[in-house]
Amino acid sequence: MKSFVLLILTTTGLLAALAPPPAAAATTAAGRPNILFIMTDDHAAHAISAYGSVVNQTPHLDRLAKEGVRFDRCFAVNSICTPSRATILTGKYSHINGVTVFNRFDGSQPTVAKHLQAAGYHTGMIGKWHLGSQPTGFDHWTILPGQGVYFNPTFLVPEGKTQIQGYVTDIITDLAIDFLKNRPTNQPFFLMCHHKAPHRSWDPDEKHKAMFAGKHIPEPATLRDNYDGRTDALHENKQRVFYDLTRNDLKLVPPAELTGQARNQWLNVKPTEVEIEVNGQKKVLTGDELNAWKYQRYMQDYLACVQSVDDNVGRLLAWLDAAGLRDNTLVIYTSDQGFFLGDHGLYDKRFMYEPSIHMPFIVRWPGVVHPATTTDAMAINPDFAPTFMAAAGLPVPPDMQGRSLLPVLQGRTPADWRHSFYYRYYHDPGDHNTRAHYGVRTDTHKLIYFWKKDQYELYDLRNDPGEMHNLYNEPAQAEVIAGLKTELLRLKHDLNDTDQWALQPPPDPGVDGPFPDKSTNQPAAKKP
Repeated sequence: MKSFVLLILTTTGLLAALAPPPAAAATTAAGRPNILFIMTDDHAAHAISAYGSVVNQTPHLDRLAKEGVRFDRCFAVNSICTPSRATILTGKYSHINGVTVFNRFDGSQPTVAKHLQAAGYHTGMIGKWHLGSQPTGFDHWTILPGQGVYFNPTFLVPEGKTQIQGYVTDIITDLAIDFLKNRPTNQPFFLMCHHKAPHRSWDPDEKHKAMFAGKHIPEPATLRDNYDGRTDALHENKQRVFYDLTRNDLKLVPPAELTGQARNQWLNVKPTEVEIEVNGQKKVLTGDELNAWKYQRYMQDYLACVQSVDDNVGRLLAWLDAAGLRDNTLVIYTSDQGFFLGDHGLYDKRFMYEPSIHMPFIVRWPGVVHPATTTDAMAINPDFAPTFMAAAGLPVPPDMQGRSLLPVLQGRTPADWRHSFYYRYYHDPGDHNTRAHYGVRTDTHKLIYFWKKDQYELYDLRNDPGEMHNLYNEPAQAEVIAGLKTELLRLKHDLNDTDQWALQPPPDPGVDGPFPDKSTNQPAAKKP
């Protein structure tokens, strides 16, 4: 019997999943799908033309959408890279899997990779891991240390370290294709292919940099949001395009005489004026003119990194075509969370606002998913692991907190499918001074509670999709607020969130193997 392939692509960003037809989803080893999961880092859904992007075109991701289904409401439950990756592996929220911020992942706990490996899958992990500890449950792994770098990256392998010359997005794709070429054909495979791009510092290769050099990027309507009516948390944050991008972010060149620490200090300054050259003449930018220039520089580099991702997704799809695997491959494309592209004047993620929590999720599954369709079924990243399990014909472990998306993919969303989900972000004040908060999002409303500030925000997503008007203090909203608080407490209870990590992160479980300290990219010592 021909084996079937599940291909999943995800971003930091990018996730696409394909599953075999129901008749082919047998529980025998020969009939189980292979799984290829590709994830990028920080890829905003609104930087994909299939999602209506006005800033770029992504033809290869659009191809997936045309041949499959686009999820319009897929969300991260803790919008930060390391926690999202732990949630995707375990199917559990941060307070259960132990990764609330950047603490190391305890690799001894059950993961979807271990379950699939035990069921006879050949498992692999390639690219950005960013969990601090050794990958477990994988027969093959090659990972970036910490964040990794864009050019000539070093990779960690079981034997130690290896450096590969070239651009990281191309290299990760090469390694993924090598894994597919060299896989044992008598086993189904599960491959997680995780890209670094388009994570900060947004360093594109020359080809894609040239595509966006000088190109004018349309500004989002909320770029100059003044945060009227919002809580202190939004006013206090330090991830604003106009004020918090550094000279390094903006790719400004330091004076030649600066070296070492002095050079680094210069690059880390957040400039209030910039000298550029226009038509051969030097010009100093300040004020509104400088702000507009900063947005353009940020977006030009970010989108160039995205374009490289799209091209490399095209390479993978072409390889599947050439290998005769297209029609029996499940492909999923996603990101580890969303990202601010100047929305509310911000970059980065973390906040519970829509651009930050909205994950792209595109699924192609010939024979099961109807081409060029969309769904508004509410999906969350704890659903990914149960989906992999169900696609492989395996029972979903009862301790996973997500639900399999396979019925949704097959066009038969269960009557009891969720209409709300729980979100929680822990790092306080942490990077960018983004304050800790949790909340509930329903089909129509969002309630956010900044628990250390004891302040709320309420948004009517039907009438205010841009989340510009905080309605929490309006007397007319009292009934809505009461209902949302009830639903918030219900979800917290059902998910066993007892505020156990509200004041401090879980203890570090320690690590095995040559895995890096996130601050130095040096091997971490195993803790007793």
